Amino acid sequence: MPEATLEFIGTATTLLRIGPFTVLTDPNFLHRGQYAYLGKGLVSRRRTEPAMTPAELPELDAIVLSHLHGDHFDRVARRELRRDVPLLTTRQAAPRLERWGFPARGLPRWGSHLLERDGVGLTVTATPGRHAPGPAQALLPPVMGSVLELDTGSGAPFRAYVTGDTLYRRSLRRVVDRLGPIDAMVIHLGGTRVLGLLVTMDDRQGARLVRTVQPAVTVPIHYDDYGVFRSPLEDFEQRWAREGLPGELHLVARGETASLRPD
Repeated sequence: MPEATLEFIGTATTLLRIGPFTVLTDPNFLHRGQYAYLGKGLVSRRRTEPAMTPAELPELDAIVLSHLHGDHFDRVARRELRRDVPLLTTRQAAPRLERWGFPARGLPRWGSHLLERDGVGLTVTATPGRHAPGPAQALLPPVMGSVLELDTGSGAPFRAYVTGDTLYRRSLRRVVDRLGPIDAMVIHLGGTRVLGLLVTMDDRQGARLVRTVQPAVTVPIHYDDYGVFRSPLEDFEQRWAREGLPGELHLVARGETASLRPD
């Protein structure tokens, strides 16, 4: 059975090892006490240390960036990440990243990019995301989720869904309807509030997405690294137990690795 693990670096930064592929998500390497710039004059101070520096990263097949925000792609990433790794992101973020020297590819909604290694393919598909309610979307950068599908040609494909910084919407059911059953969901939580508005899922919205997507495994990330995160992981854990959500909940601390397959 091909490898399927997540190593948690912090915020939404992970190393996904799926089959022969290693993919970095949302590179945020600021240190504790440094500020992330969120645009429109907004900043937030980091509360935690990342578990790894860019120099310590393994060889990468790709970087997947849900959106261009200071807590997802920071000045350390801009300065220190290698510039010979494909960077898959939104169409809106790609031009700026290209100007910075990164080989960025902007994916339209439901657009895909195929990675190949050792005769195996990993397809990365951009999925919908909504970073703020109503007209407030204009204040925040466009965001995408992503589904990483490994097809070895033997057995059913393995699919990992990384939600990105999205709010819950019933329409996210289309991720399953279009792409197939989800083996693992990496869910961005935190209940982030900006100017009083909820802009990432809290425990309640996260639970609704688990019920909607029905993944075999759920791994929560993006929940305590910045002051704008208002819904701690404990809220989600308690709601999971109280509501008896489907599948398995796999918790992972910074610097540790969790399986993306059921125990």
